[in-house]
Amino acid sequence: MSESVRRKITVPAIRARKGAGPPIVALTAYDFPSAAALEEAGVEIILVGDSLGMVVLGYETTLPVSMDVMVHHTAAAARAKPSALLVADMPFLSYHGSREEAIRNAGRFVQEGGAEAVKIEGGRRRAGTVRAIVEADIPVMGHIGLTPQAFHAMGGFRVQGRTSDAVQELLDDVRALEDAGAFSVVLEGMPAEAARLITSTAGIPTIGIGAGPYCDGQILVLHDLLGWGAGPSPKFVRRYAELRRTTVEAVRSYASDVRSGRFPSAAESYPAANGETAGGGASAPKRRAAPLERSDEDDLES
Repeated sequence: MSESVRRKITVPAIRARKGAGPPIVALTAYDFPSAAALEEAGVEIILVGDSLGMVVLGYETTLPVSMDVMVHHTAAAARAKPSALLVADMPFLSYHGSREEAIRNAGRFVQEGGAEAVKIEGGRRRAGTVRAIVEADIPVMGHIGLTPQAFHAMGGFRVQGRTSDAVQELLDDVRALEDAGAFSVVLEGMPAEAARLITSTAGIPTIGIGAGPYCDGQILVLHDLLGWGAGPSPKFVRRYAELRRTTVEAVRSYASDVRSGRFPSAAESYPAANGETAGGGASAPKRRAAPLERSDEDDLES
């Protein structure tokens, strides 16, 4: 998708994609370079996910991630000025108290982080909070199924919606979120047929992660897609690169070149000005340069 012709993707534009056009492409990003790369690749939704706690900060769950950390990373991604819709995850306990506190925290993502929408985990129990934030003119993306912030309540990262009763609860959840004004909803960690039923029933776009091929869009954690992790990937991940292996090999080559003296070479070194030597002598007569005179050789890139 050409950057010169790509229009800004807005919340109404995403909502209008329900049942229309190709599936929505979404990915996570946690900083300026990753957001810029996703923008160049034509991603339509960039989610600054609290998954950064696990893939960037090294926590075992998303629970330790704070508002300050999330706002910091959201602001970094926003500096890429993406045409993609920029959505920020509201972290654990940032919307679980009063609705006034939830609105203030959501507002921080917009005012300080440059986000254009926020994402909240949970269904019917969070519908009132979603409504309050939406009424404050802050768009909300819902998230049901496997909700990582409920790690302890669910007994771990466990697939949801395996029984008919469980699927009915998910249907009730998405209906409540839609009624509360959510513009889309993430379906995570559920059987494909459950996601198909929810998608066919919901009036807002569904974005799947580990929910099969029938959603209105798909999202993955960027680090999983790129093969940055050290261990096995979840079943639903398809790796499109092996950047951890590539990085290790590149660093080993660098270390070998440093230890052997092959790096830096003359090609990566700067020459002395006017033939001067390191000892202060000169192979040619010295000339005093004009005070503000500057050579291209002074540029780090030269």
